[in-house]
Amino acid sequence: MQKFDKLEGVAAPMDIINIDTDMIIPKQFLKTIKRSGLGKSLFFEMRYTNDGDENADFILNKPSYRSAQILVAGDNFGCGSSREHAPWALLDYGIRCVISTSFADIFYNNCFKNGILPIKVTPEQRDALLADAADIENPELKIDLNLQKISRPNGATISFEIDPFRKECLLNGLDDIGLTLEKSEMIRSYEQKRSSSLPWL
Repeated sequence: MQKFDKLEGVAAPMDIINIDTDMIIPKQFLKTIKRSGLGKSLFFEMRYTNDGDENADFILNKPSYRSAQILVAGDNFGCGSSREHAPWALLDYGIRCVISTSFADIFYNNCFKNGILPIKVTPEQRDALLADAADIENPELKIDLNLQKISRPNGATISFEIDPFRKECLLNGLDDIGLTLEKSEMIRSYEQKRSSSLPWL
C-alpha cells in the first residue's frame, strides 16, 4: 500500500450529503476484483450523460478540478452498501484524501486499508474548506498526517483527530497483508515448532 505522509493538491468541493457507494462506483462496475481501472467509472452517473459524453457541470470534469487529489464533501460520505470498490475507484482516479463531517463506518475503515486518508472535521471547518476548494484560482490544500493538520490557502490550519494505529499504518503503507508480513519471522518460527512437536498435523 502506498504510504501517506504529506499531500499537497487540488481539493474538489462536493457539497452533497449522503454520497453513497453506488454514487461513487455504480453496481455494474463491481464484476472485477482488480483494484485498477475503476477510476474512469468513478461517480459515473454524475460524470457522464446518458449518451456517454462528459457532463460539463460535474465538478471533476471542470478544468480546475480534473487533477483533484482531495474531496471536500457533505455529511455521511460513503454510506450505502459495503463495497470496497468505492475506495478502489477513488484511489485509481487519484483521490488520496476525503474530508467530511461524517463517514459511514465500513467505508471509513476501508479507506485506511487502501491508503486513503478520511478526515473528520466540524461543520464550520467543512464549510470553510468547501469555500477554499470552490476558489478556482487556488483550490489547493496541504495535508500533513504526521502533524494532523490541514493547511488552508490563507495560511490558517485545521487540526484533526485520527486513531494512532491507523495513522501509523498509513504513514508506513501497511494494509492487513503488510501487517501480517511484519510478523513473518514469528509465523515461520511457530510453524517450524508445530511441525516438530505435532508432525501428524
